[in-house]
Amino acid sequence: MAVPTAPSRTKGSSGPDESPSALLLILQKLRNSLGRPLIAVVLAIVLGGIMIIVTSKGTLDERFTAALTAYDALFFGAFGTLQNFSSTLDNMIPLILCGLSVSIAFRAGLFNIGAEGQLAMGAMTAGILGLTCSSWPGWLLIPVMILGGVLAGAIWGGLVGFLKAWRGAHEVVTTIMLNWIAFFFTDFLISGPFKAPQLSNQTQSMPVQVRLPRLAVFYNQTLGTFLPPIERPEQYFVDVSFLIAILVLVFYWFITARTTFGYQTKVVGQNPRAAEYAGISVKRNMVLAMALAGGFAGLAGALALMGRFPYQLIASVFRSDSTGFDAIGVSLLGHSTSIGVFLASLLFGALRSGGQIMQLRAGVPGDLSYIIQALILFSVATEFLPILARKFTRRNPFQRKLAVAGPAARPVTKEPPQAAEEKSARSKEE
Repeated sequence: MAVPTAPSRTKGSSGPDESPSALLLILQKLRNSLGRPLIAVVLAIVLGGIMIIVTSKGTLDERFTAALTAYDALFFGAFGTLQNFSSTLDNMIPLILCGLSVSIAFRAGLFNIGAEGQLAMGAMTAGILGLTCSSWPGWLLIPVMILGGVLAGAIWGGLVGFLKAWRGAHEVVTTIMLNWIAFFFTDFLISGPFKAPQLSNQTQSMPVQVRLPRLAVFYNQTLGTFLPPIERPEQYFVDVSFLIAILVLVFYWFITARTTFGYQTKVVGQNPRAAEYAGISVKRNMVLAMALAGGFAGLAGALALMGRFPYQLIASVFRSDSTGFDAIGVSLLGHSTSIGVFLASLLFGALRSGGQIMQLRAGVPGDLSYIIQALILFSVATEFLPILARKFTRRNPFQRKLAVAGPAARPVTKEPPQAAEEKSARSKEE
């Protein structure tokens, strides 16, 4: 008896479900990459608003209005004017570089909590070079200071990778200890050998020729000669190191997505035993990843010294700076990708610059911005969002179809009952 079968497909033909299935897979990838960060941000903002409502005074309407006013001031302080937006971009620079420092270590399966110490060593080395070679021209001294900061940070981070690879020392412990060694060592140098005369616990300002110009001033001096210039460019705080940070983002994307080192680092981070079985040197990639992580953070320290007022090193500043620790949240929220780190740095930079205006205009303490950052990090790190997503997928038939659909999916035909009975009778006769 003839049994109906599924219609055959010739090469180049596509069934009615193939194109929608491909579209569903694309939507699923977008949901997986953007869903968790966006939900974490929205959840943190909602919880922050609830905290304002609970702690404010007055009726419920007045408390709700206070929360809206606070977020309006926060947004205005970050993006309301070009000057405020330039402050946000200026806050992004060290967050981008330190976020990349944490991200490249994450790819190798390492947790770099030492970005702040690496930043301090990079800034200290760049400062020493700037003070001792102050007679050099700017075109020579600027790259020397930048390379010195990168090299110092790379050595400080590479030491962590070396201890992890050859002695098995946990990177969390070693980075925390090296952070404090860097803090006290830089304090000793700033307050001792390199202390400025008649100043308290600070060095002299960097030479004028190494101070990075503001981005708006640089634009007027270059493109502004034949394009419309920017009026009063000194009021915009972001300097040309923002362009350097963008170039470093492109460099990070290239080495992680287009080089053998990036592939090997990813394999080492996901499964060191499989990497070693495949002939990949696990120890070598650990050391290189941590050295590169330290180089990114050291670059952040050098650029901050050369691009931010007062262009000098001050004792006890590094230990109170939270950039290296905020970078952990930037990396987690950005999924250790270049575009993700950029967007997460934009968010964290906006919270930094907007928090001050929020306190002035809405009367809400600026610490709320740090609470929102902590809530975002908590939402991403606790992994409860994927659990909720899985529960929602079980209950939603459309999501279940989305999970199993694919461009190669083909309709499954069921045998007619008569054909099944004939097969059963044949097997019994045999």
